[in-house]
Amino acid sequence: MIFPQNISSRLSIDETCLSHGELYTVVTNKEAHGKKGTIVAILNGTKSENIIPLIQKISQRLRNKVQEITLDLAGNMGLIAKRCFPNAVQVIDRFHVQQLATEALQEIRIKHRWEAIDNENQTIEACKKAKETYFPEILCNGDTLKQLLARSRYLLYKSEHKWTCEQKERAIVLFERFPDIEKAYRLSQELSWIFNSTSDKIYAFTRLAKWADKVEQAGFKSFNTVSRTINIHHKKILNYFDNKSTNASAESFNAKIKAFRSQFRGVGDINFFLFRLSKLFA
Repeated sequence: MIFPQNISSRLSIDETCLSHGELYTVVTNKEAHGKKGTIVAILNGTKSENIIPLIQKISQRLRNKVQEITLDLAGNMGLIAKRCFPNAVQVIDRFHVQQLATEALQEIRIKHRWEAIDNENQTIEACKKAKETYFPEILCNGDTLKQLLARSRYLLYKSEHKWTCEQKERAIVLFERFPDIEKAYRLSQELSWIFNSTSDKIYAFTRLAKWADKVEQAGFKSFNTVSRTINIHHKKILNYFDNKSTNASAESFNAKIKAFRSQFRGVGDINFFLFRLSKLFA
């Protein structure tokens, strides 16, 4: 489905799943704010070689109107944007960049959790052989080590000032026991702070460079990968600081599609589902 009349100067491009794991490329109009006129195109698949010829059926004049397009880190989306909207500045969504750092942090927590589970299993087996009763270590906040690492998942997603009293207590115990998790948490929060508090592109570039130095000194493999990703895509990431544009509108539209899908308990007829979407949002 393509609706050329809905093209504006600011677009978003993303992928969404409609049914049975089938991925679709969705181009949306930011200026419609998720209402009528939002859908520019919904196209089956995500391969750039299939999507580009379809979008290029829209007249060059209309496609040249697009001044800015937000997208994620996927290479195919970048290629589609480049070929189909040549005048548009590409802006990589800041939240996808922050998500990489959060996932790197959670990877460190999960690694420690598996180690704690493995150590507990070995201790239990040793106690059985010695015909002794196993008593797990209870930490000062009432958690076992295994529980501490499992229950810390959500507090690591949040800023310190948003923690509950219980989460503050758990964080103190966690960071005392695992200083590397605290170091990784600080790196993740500092990256968020750069995006939240910086308005100038040059300052942002400097701060990201300093953050990359701290990552290198910390020695976390997963964070080094995040740093290299930022370095490779830094021009498109820094474009965020021009207008503070994100891909939130595309993510919001994806959420609407999911809610619409769940309301009808899935998608039985994909063509009829797309017809409904077009009536509501195109």
